[in-house]
This record gives sequence, structure tokens and C-alpha cells, in this order.
Amino acid sequence: MSHAIRNQKGIALIIALMLVLMLTIVGLGIVTSSGDEVSIAGNELNEMRAFYAAEAGLDRATAAIQTHYENTLVPPTNFPGDTLELNGVTVGYGIGPDSAMNKTIPKGTLTGLIAFTRPYTIQSTAYDSAHSTAFTLEQSFEVAFVPLFQFSVFYENDLEIAPGPTMLLLGRIHCNSDMYLQSDNGLQVESYMTAHGTVLHGRKPGAGMSVGTGDVQIKALDGTFRSMKQGSDWLDAADAYWYDSASARWGGHVQDAAFAQDRLNIPLQSPTDSAHKIVERYAGGSNPDSYEEKATFKIIDGAAYYKSGSIWTDVTATLAASGAMVERTFFDKRENKNVTVYDLNMGVFKTSAYVPPNGIIYVSDQRAGLHGTRIYNATDIGAALTIASENPVYTKGDINTTTKKPMSIICDALTVLSGNWDDANAKASSPTTSDRPALATAVNFCYITGNTETGVGGAGYNGGLENLIRFLEDWTGQTMTFRGSMINLWYSQEATGNWSTSYYVPPTRNWAFDTDLNNPANMPPGTPVVRSFIRWGWKQRDVGYVATEFGLE
Repeated sequence: MSHAIRNQKGIALIIALMLVLMLTIVGLGIVTSSGDEVSIAGNELNEMRAFYAAEAGLDRATAAIQTHYENTLVPPTNFPGDTLELNGVTVGYGIGPDSAMNKTIPKGTLTGLIAFTRPYTIQSTAYDSAHSTAFTLEQSFEVAFVPLFQFSVFYENDLEIAPGPTMLLLGRIHCNSDMYLQSDNGLQVESYMTAHGTVLHGRKPGAGMSVGTGDVQIKALDGTFRSMKQGSDWLDAADAYWYDSASARWGGHVQDAAFAQDRLNIPLQSPTDSAHKIVERYAGGSNPDSYEEKATFKIIDGAAYYKSGSIWTDVTATLAASGAMVERTFFDKRENKNVTVYDLNMGVFKTSAYVPPNGIIYVSDQRAGLHGTRIYNATDIGAALTIASENPVYTKGDINTTTKKPMSIICDALTVLSGNWDDANAKASSPTTSDRPALATAVNFCYITGNTETGVGGAGYNGGLENLIRFLEDWTGQTMTFRGSMINLWYSQEATGNWSTSYYVPPTRNWAFDTDLNNPANMPPGTPVVRSFIRWGWKQRDVGYVATEFGLE
């Protein structure tokens, strides 16, 4: 027994030493691990710094392309790389142009539209020499040009839709400002609806009219129409949860400023100019955006000219003698004044020797008084045609209904007159609309026109989309059929009379987007485009090596 106790002498010291050794090893491991964690964290920080610097290079490159297009309207011809210093990180980027093509846009709010695109591949490498860290990113970037008439409705200013009878809108709807929706008996929107401003239910302030109780339904991504109504209230941009609620309800078919919806702009020589420049005179080259410069037939202050090669010939007398162009005057009850128009008899004009070779007619009359152009006898226009004018344009009777051709009217204001219109019955003394009875009329064309502004200058409601085409007759029981694209890019500068129901009775509106316009080959001559800059995202190519691209070593 005493022998066993003697053999265990010193064991406590050994155990203590072993514990100290083990704790030392654990401590060293912790210290080493902590050092590794610090090193890893440092490496991640360096890589993150390089990553964000490389992203900045992508942004710099895309901004350079975008600025070039906005300043020159044409694609850049040189693509030099460039470098910059950011927080001790050197960034180099390069731009590679790919082949231009026509393509269907696969995603985003322009999904399904066919655009002429110029794609670019951008590569950006960031090199942190102090830590031998590099990061390379690659991004696909496109400049897309979409024919404007692929939109069913496109507004530069506030878009107001407030129909009395039920209304179904087919095709894309976009405005670069705010959108106000309401109805008396029902409004349905069949496709994407986008606004650079906000989407609101009700009337624009200053309209001076009550808000209708009719439903407003928008087709969701799953193909079902879903109401803006939620309980006793309306779901619009004034809702605190608008982004989440709109996303859930319509699946991306309704987007506005809350969704970062971009403006869609017509490219102009000066980006700050109004789109109205396209109908103003060429002015000796000071307005290169003018349709006068594009036209091969024009009427200027009463004289008609035909362009052959680079030579303009005065053909006024010949056209007047044939009855193709006659000057007439009638009373426009909305403007409350006489308007003198060039009556273009398309049945005669289309067989003349002066049909514009490129299909573009331009009209401008700056003489005293209100002047305009009127198209009639035009069930068959003969060939694809665009009429652009800084004055009002009127149509009389059916237009482009036989062997339909691509056609557009671009003007200060657009008024549709039925085939029953008689100038003799349009007079200032007319107390009612009963002396101007309309007959059913059908028109097939796209148009770009102006309107007045709701609530400005003592005016109330401007008539909205449902009255963007103007009327002067009693359409009681008559249908006005329209197929085409409806575009409002400016406020009228000549035909500025306020909308009211005192001078007309509205028709039954059979209006729809012309689905033939989904094919760009069916666009009218000289169709404007809207330009969009699209980033398709980026991908990581390399990380953590010493860069050799762009001479950054």
C-alpha cells in the first residue's frame, strides 16, 4: 500500500505541465486562426474594393456610349479604352461593338417589341497594386431603337383616360409623365402600361369634373384582368405599398417611377428640344429634325413643290387644274374661327406624277389666319404615305380602308370628319350640332398630334385620350372605327381651342391598335423611333490575379 503511494509522487506536476502545453497549443491555434481570419477579411475587403472599382468602369463606359448617342444621334465609330484611378485602384475599360441587328426584346417593359439594336460588350478590370488584387467584369449593353407606332398609346405629357362608354385598349401604353385613369362605365387595358411619372386613379387636378365610378382593369402577367379597385379604395401610386401591391397584382405589367421606369425619347439633334421640332420648318438647315427635310413633296404657304433628285419644282398650277389640290374654307366650331385648308383629293393625287417617291408629304402655312390640310376621297391611298404638318390636319370620310397601306398623319391637331360633312353647314351662326349629322366612318392610320393642357388658362379637362381625335359633328348612333396607333407628343400651337361637348356629340368608338404594326415592315414612311439604353447585366470573368489587360501591370 505505501509502495503504491510512493510511485505516484510528481504525477500532479506532469498533469499540470500537460495541461499548460495543451492550452498553449490551443492558444497558438486561436492566434493563428485569428490571423487567418484577419487575412481573409483583408483579402475580401481588397477584392470588394476592386469589384466596385470594376463596376465603376462599366458605368463610365456605358455613360460614354449613351452621351455620344445623345449628342450626335449616331453610334460612336471609335472605341478606345480608358483608365481612371479610384481610391488607389487603377481601372481600365474597353468597349467592343457587336453586329447590329433587328431583334425582339426578351425582357423588361419593352418585352416583345421589335427593335433595331446596336449591342456592345464592355470589359472593365480593376487592379489594386498595393495588394496584388484584380477583378474583371463584363457587361452586355444595347442601344435599342423601337418604332414609335409599335405603341398603341404614347404620350409625352400627362396621359388622361376617362371614357364615358366602356373602352378596351389593346397594345402597349406609355407616357413620359403622369397617368390618370378613370371611367364612367368600364376601362380595360390589355397590355403593358408604363409611366415615367406616376400611375393614379382619378382625374388630373384642374379637370373640373367628377370622378367616375366605373371599374378600371389591367391585364396581369398571367393573362387575367385585375381591377385597380381594392375594397372601397383604389390601388395607385398614392398607396404606401404601391410597389409591392402593384407587383403582386399585375406581375410587372404596370410600372412607373416607383419601378425606375425610364423616359423613352425620340432622338433629336438637341436633346432639350420639344418633339414639336419634327413638324416645324427646316429653316435653311437650322432645324435638321424637320420632316420638311425628309419630304419629297411639300406645300409651303399655298405653293406645292415636287422633288426629283435634289431639284424642287413648283407644281401648284398643275395640281390645281387636275383637282388634286384645291383651297377651301369652312368654320371650325371648336376653334370658333374659319380655317382655310388645302383639300387633297387622294383619288386624283395618287395617280399624278407628283406622288412623293419616299411617301412623305410636308405641309406648312405661316400666312395670317388658321390654315390646315384636309384629306378626302382616300379609301385607297395608292401607296404607303406619311403627311406631316405644323398646321391642323382634317380627314373626311373613310381613309385607307381599301387595300390598306402603311399610313401616318403627324400634325398640330387632328380632326376626323365623316363622309357626310358639308362645308356649307359648318358656319359660325350654327346654334346646335343638328345641322352637322355624321355618318359611320372608318380610318386606318397612325397619328402623332397635339392637345391642350388640362387646367391651364382657365380651361378644364382637355378631353383625354378618348378625344385626342377631335370631332365637329353630331355622331348620335354612329360609329367611328379607328385602327392604328395614337401618339401625343406636344401641346397644340395653332388649333388651341378648348375641348367641350358644346360643338359635337361623340360617336360610338370602335378603336383598336392595328396589330399589323407589330411587324416593323408595316411601318409608315419615316416612322419616328424611341431610343432606349438597355443593360443586360454583367458577369464576373476573373478575380484575384495580377492584371495584364489595358496595360495595368
